[in-house]
Amino acid sequence: MPYIPSFPADSPHHSPKHLSEAPTIHPTCHLVDCHVGAWTELGPHTTMLESTFGDYSYAAGQVSIVYADVGKFCSLAAQVRINPGNHPMNRVTQHHLTYRRAMYGFGEDDTAFFDWRRAHRCTVGADVWLGHGAIIMPGVQIGSGAVVGAGAVVTKDVPPYMIVGGVPAKPIRPRFPAAVVEQLLQIAWWEWDHATLQARFDDLLDLERFLAKYQGSMVNGER
Repeated sequence: MPYIPSFPADSPHHSPKHLSEAPTIHPTCHLVDCHVGAWTELGPHTTMLESTFGDYSYAAGQVSIVYADVGKFCSLAAQVRINPGNHPMNRVTQHHLTYRRAMYGFGEDDTAFFDWRRAHRCTVGADVWLGHGAIIMPGVQIGSGAVVGAGAVVTKDVPPYMIVGGVPAKPIRPRFPAAVVEQLLQIAWWEWDHATLQARFDDLLDLERFLAKYQGSMVNGER
């Protein structure tokens, strides 16, 4: 049995990554009319349409983001899908020939159908973790600090710092007590600039110390 140290030989898989203010976007990604923040990474085969992607957030790969606003410091596992397309179940046929008409020679596309989806944007707050294969349905809002379990289908809004899972997704438990959640939302550390994050990095590792130092703080840590 041959030993394979790396395949291909020049694979960067085990090499340390160095992100920067310029987004790191894999060459297989496809983006249309999007805004991507600093210190971000979009993994292989990620697609985005008319969406925003906040600073420090990453998408592991094969992620689809359509008509959505993803906040800062979000962690999107592989195969996450935000705002998937719907089919017109109220019509005689739900096949997309009724709205992608030009493909089949039936005239111009049904712009009203696409406008409905565009109007039902999804919003993902800051520091949200979306597990592998999670699906966020049209119009859903995910609060900051929330966790969506792998394979979950989220059809309703998720409060900040709530852990949800299942199909359809239901609350499992909050990450922290309500008083702690309120303090974290008030501090809004995700709005700190890079220099402030670097100076206060160790505080991010200890919740009790963090709250003791910054509770009552305003955005950017200004008291």
